Amino acid sequence: MVSYSNVLPLTEFRARPQPRGERELRKELAAAYRIFDHLGWTELALIYGHITVRLPGPERHFLINPFGLRYDEVTASNLVKIDLDGALVDRGAHPVNPAGFIIHGAIHAAREDAHCVMHTHTLAGMAMAASGVPIRSHDFAGASLIDRVAYHDFAGVHADFSDRAALVRSLGDKSAMVMRNHGLLSCGPSVASAFRRLFALETACRVQVAALSMNVPLVEPPAAIAESHARVLDEADDGEMAFAALYRLMESRDPSFLN
Repeated sequence: MVSYSNVLPLTEFRARPQPRGERELRKELAAAYRIFDHLGWTELALIYGHITVRLPGPERHFLINPFGLRYDEVTASNLVKIDLDGALVDRGAHPVNPAGFIIHGAIHAAREDAHCVMHTHTLAGMAMAASGVPIRSHDFAGASLIDRVAYHDFAGVHADFSDRAALVRSLGDKSAMVMRNHGLLSCGPSVASAFRRLFALETACRVQVAALSMNVPLVEPPAAIAESHARVLDEADDGEMAFAALYRLMESRDPSFLN
C-alpha cells in the first residue's frame, strides 16, 4: 500500500521500482486527478480531460477516469481499466470516453517509457499553444525545458486514429509537448515524473504569457546556462518528492480519493 505520510530520503525515492503495483498506481492516479483540480487545471476542460497510467503486466492495460465525473470525484476504486484500444477490460458502473484515449493510447503504444500520460486545457497552456511562440528560458521552469519541448500542429478533435502517427512523430523522444491550438501534454515513467514535466510546462506558459503582456524587453540566459540548469533537474528525483508533498496535501484535504 502506498504511503506518503513521511518524507523519504531522496535515495529511497530513486530506488522505488517502476512501475508500481495496481493498487498503488490507482491511488497515485486518483491523487493526480485531485491535484489537477486543486491547481485549477480543470476549469476549462470540465469533464473532458484525461490522465492515464499503464498497469504492470503483459496485457498492456491502463487506468483512466470515469467519463462524466469531475476530477474531484475520481477515486482509486472508480478509475476504469481499459486496453490499448480504449475498450473496457472490467465492466463496471462507469463508462469511459474512447475518444479521450486516442491521444494517450498513441503515446502509450509508441513509447515504452510513457507509463503515464497527462493532457490539459489550461488558459496559459492554450494561450501559448495559440501563439506560435516557442517555450523560452525566461524563468526557472522554462529554462528546465530547453530543447525538451515538442510541438504538434492542430488536426481537429481526435475522434479517430488519423492523427496518431503524426502525433507520435511530433513527440519523438521528448516528454513534454505543446499541442498547437489545443493544449499541453506530458509523459513519463511514473505519475510523478509526468507531473513534474507538466507542472514545469504549465509554469513556463504562465510566466511567458504574463511576461509577453508587459511589452518590455525580456531577459533570457545563455543556452549553455539553461542546458546546465535543465540537466541538474533531470538528474534529481524526477518529481517524486514534490508529488509526495501534494499527495499528502490531498490526503489532509479530502482522503476520499484513496477509496
